[in-house]
Amino acid sequence: MSNAVNNGVWSGTWVAERLGVELVGDDTLTGMLGLALRRNPKRAHLLVSHVLGKHVPQSPSVVHGHGLALGQRVRALLGAEAAGAVVLGYAETATGLGHSVADGLGGAPYLHSTRRPVAGVATAGGFEESHSHATSHLLLPEDPALLVGDGPLVLVDDEFSTGNTVLNTVRDLHARYPRRRYVVVALVDMRSAADAGRLEDFAREIGARVDLVAAASGTVRLPDGVLEKGQALVAAHEASAEGLADSSPGARGTARPAPTGPHPDENPSHPVRVDLGWPQGLPDGGRHGFTQAHRERLDAALPGMGARLAEAIPEGASRVLVLGFEELMYAPLRLARELERLVPAEVRYSTTTRSPVLAVDDPGYAIRSRIVFPAHDDPADGPGERYAYNVAGAGFDAVVAVVDSVADTAALHAPDGLLAMLAAHTPHVVLAVVPSYVPAPLYVPDLPEESPMLPEPLRGPAFSSYPPEEVGWLLQDLSDVTLEAPTEEREEAIQSGGAHYAESLPVEYQPSEQYQRLFHAALETSAARLAQAVGVVTETVIAERSPRPVLVSLARAGTPVGVLMRRWARYRHGLDLPHYAVSIVRGRGIDANALRWLAAHHDPRDVVFVDGWTGKGAITRELAVAIEEFEAAGGAAGFDPEIAVLADPGSCVRTYGTREDFLIPSACLNSTVSGLISRTVLRADLVGPDDFHGAKFYRELAGADVSVAFLNAVAARFDEVADAVAGAVKELLAADRTPTWEGWAAVERISEEYGIHDVNLVKPGVGETTRVLLRRVPWKILARAGAGADLDHVRLLAEQRGVPVEEVGELPYTCVGLIHPQYTRGATGADGRAVSV
Repeated sequence: MSNAVNNGVWSGTWVAERLGVELVGDDTLTGMLGLALRRNPKRAHLLVSHVLGKHVPQSPSVVHGHGLALGQRVRALLGAEAAGAVVLGYAETATGLGHSVADGLGGAPYLHSTRRPVAGVATAGGFEESHSHATSHLLLPEDPALLVGDGPLVLVDDEFSTGNTVLNTVRDLHARYPRRRYVVVALVDMRSAADAGRLEDFAREIGARVDLVAAASGTVRLPDGVLEKGQALVAAHEASAEGLADSSPGARGTARPAPTGPHPDENPSHPVRVDLGWPQGLPDGGRHGFTQAHRERLDAALPGMGARLAEAIPEGASRVLVLGFEELMYAPLRLARELERLVPAEVRYSTTTRSPVLAVDDPGYAIRSRIVFPAHDDPADGPGERYAYNVAGAGFDAVVAVVDSVADTAALHAPDGLLAMLAAHTPHVVLAVVPSYVPAPLYVPDLPEESPMLPEPLRGPAFSSYPPEEVGWLLQDLSDVTLEAPTEEREEAIQSGGAHYAESLPVEYQPSEQYQRLFHAALETSAARLAQAVGVVTETVIAERSPRPVLVSLARAGTPVGVLMRRWARYRHGLDLPHYAVSIVRGRGIDANALRWLAAHHDPRDVVFVDGWTGKGAITRELAVAIEEFEAAGGAAGFDPEIAVLADPGSCVRTYGTREDFLIPSACLNSTVSGLISRTVLRADLVGPDDFHGAKFYRELAGADVSVAFLNAVAARFDEVADAVAGAVKELLAADRTPTWEGWAAVERISEEYGIHDVNLVKPGVGETTRVLLRRVPWKILARAGAGADLDHVRLLAEQRGVPVEEVGELPYTCVGLIHPQYTRGATGADGRAVSV
């Protein structure tokens, strides 16, 4: 029943003989299409595709393969322009086909029209499909910018007949979002000679190029009076089918409700519910837009979801159907394709539909049977009948029904619902529910009237050497205040409890010529590795946290990382992400005024905090506590305290570029690689209750500044690592990334072994060790045995400061810096260096 020819009979013969309808085309066309009749006052015949996966169960690899092939043809047609293409599919029939074309086009952004209005989502366009059973289409992209731009728009439908639907679409969209090029894609081009020239005329009218790509072409010749004859034929056969349904529950012509029987829990055909483990926040399809990041995340999750479905298929099953739900075509298709790889059974795929079609049990007719059941979601045009074709009588040992959560209702599970109807025709029914994706409503901050006005972010070149669009600093400028103190003096005050480390600044380390050479050598060596980590963490954030995140870096080590993430998002996705830098202080928390400013300008749910690396996870914990206290004090809710970092050697977070402890060259320097900005300062006489935390801009160090050069060196490697990033992200999204906090355990062990008894004086990782050597008074450095070039700069700094480097075997980090407690100013060791006593 899944083939166009049954026992040598074309599945359009029955209609052709009775109505005189003629399908003109080659063997490719008749192999792809059959004919049926429908209850529709506008068009009597229905072209039934055998490769679409809607009315006729078909191999999912065949269905997906046809879409991929069309997408690849479009990609070849567009050439370089393909990179800017957006794909639009038509509901309901072509939602899966359009998505598959987007796959073949190289992962183009995808949107499909919908007949389901979604509360709170603005309409970006709409059009009418004049011949359809349900005519009104809505466009509801989560990101309205998806339809903005001058790249090609690719419109995908299952058939191109009169061209009216495409013209209506282009007319509406071109008035709103004009562009230079459109490509129409269809499985079959069935235009008549009279309609063939309309597309070219319309293209000239709007001043754009319109191309057409189809897998096959031909036309349908309709005799006079075919509409009236077809309606009469449908009425006659439906009348006879009603009696058949009442007397024969297994009849092919229709299907009746499942017979009453034992309690569902005792019924072997009672549906088995499978928890797919669908990734949180991943769209269920293209109703609100589907990006390459979404596609990569789905690809990574499919093996696990397919395996869960495979476990629910009974042993010995030889024929299995995955049945999608109306517009929900792509997710079931991909699940079916995965199941096809995993089970020995013959797997077929099709979907339910709103379209009423006559079923005739004849090998020369394309719709051999139909199942009728009540609508079980909240459809746009109210309750009514829904249909599944060519399922009853097809010999399926199991049917996997895949619906979205909006459709997982009492009506689905009712005695006359879809699941009961399926149970009457197959011994095993499986239910898999995909969460319905609904975009968050546009954020409008609800600020109390007494909220103080906060200043706008500081930007370069007035504050920092970064270009103004790269980062906005939610800080106040303390450049004119003397805050620096000698390192030993600061250390004594900090450890004695007389001052907090954020109340003063260390004297900025001025690297020697030898050290600067080492920095540039390290940058050259690690730039590609660093670029890959940037790409991985950025793609993970876009896939899991927000499609348009607001990057908020923790100044100052996180700021170069935030800038690089912003550059990657622009390079890979064309996104111009907002990026700010804020202050967080250990023991004092994050700048609450900065959070208030962010909440007044952005949805807190889109904010992603960014840092360079994790050491033992102190800042990770600090941020979580600070966010909780901010909300408890009446601050805006919705901030996610999980930090996204470039490197997570301590296994403290879920969102990272790598968990390797390697040299991030920006850790080698201080302000001269961070936009010439100092560490942040929090001191009561300088920072009032309504002020941002402070920092200094060291303009005088401009001659030594390598901030932008560092960014450029890393960004220059993006092309080189793009493929590696895609592979790494796919693996990462499928992996268990639960933090183990093994770094924290190691720090506690080291603290005990070396008699320090204060984990704040143990600084693990290359980055933290470097900062100890630059800003604190270190006692010794622990280096993992065999560590190579990643520690060249650490060894050089340690030598310059007379700090011993001790190699150890068991160390989760490449190195650890130790600051001894009970520091006493003036005490010295045998080498004359200050030590603890």
